[in-house]
Amino acid sequence: MSAAAILTKTLSDSRRGLIGWAVGTALVGMVYASTYPSQRENVNSIPEALRQSLNVDGTAAGYLQASVFGIIVPLLAMIYGVTMGARAIAGDEESGQLDLLLAHPITRTQLVLQRFGALVAGAFGISALVWLAVLAVRSSAELTSVSPLQFLAQCFNLALLAITFGALAIGVGAAVGRRAVVLIVVAVVGVLSYTASTFATQIGADWIAHLSPFHYYIGGEPLRNGFQWGDAAVLVIASAIFVAAGLARFNRRDINS
Repeated sequence: MSAAAILTKTLSDSRRGLIGWAVGTALVGMVYASTYPSQRENVNSIPEALRQSLNVDGTAAGYLQASVFGIIVPLLAMIYGVTMGARAIAGDEESGQLDLLLAHPITRTQLVLQRFGALVAGAFGISALVWLAVLAVRSSAELTSVSPLQFLAQCFNLALLAITFGALAIGVGAAVGRRAVVLIVVAVVGVLSYTASTFATQIGADWIAHLSPFHYYIGGEPLRNGFQWGDAAVLVIASAIFVAAGLARFNRRDINS
């Protein structure tokens, strides 16, 4: 078995789903981004407290941060990451395919890392298509105040957000081998993370936001400030920790039990 056989096979087997996720996410982002001219005046009708929590204003960056890149697109990217992550180890274990895979000359570590590599490749593929989609409507939707590089910075963080939650799903799945547990754990973490990032300021507990992946995804406002390498590093490190922790447990666990 070649060094990257599992990675390429995973991408090949999931290519239709990946294309669907990429095209669907990009179309949703493009459609919502194109509504900026008609929605710009509606910002003032949003309650002040909500505007502050979402960092929304009448600018193109503010609108995109609150709607397209604040709720809709990251949710889709996260669902992709969690779906792929839950299937990576736990899905194969429950279906009985894991034993067959490990019967080949491949270690458990190689299996986890290659499945994670496929998830990473898919996440960046989706984000790249989202970037091209929003650039396609950038002029017609009056979004030219946001540069292509700033859009790229936000889409880069979008990929990292999907990877972070996908890594959590892989880690939990490798540790326990049950998709239901994976989905419950990641769903709870996702809800708490979004809530912490969005409403921590409103309750006077800004420090809580720093525990949330969403804070590092969009808190630095890449649509205004470009690449935020410190925030990106936090998401990368968190992803590595999730995968490493799950792998440590996976390597010691009896998958037949």
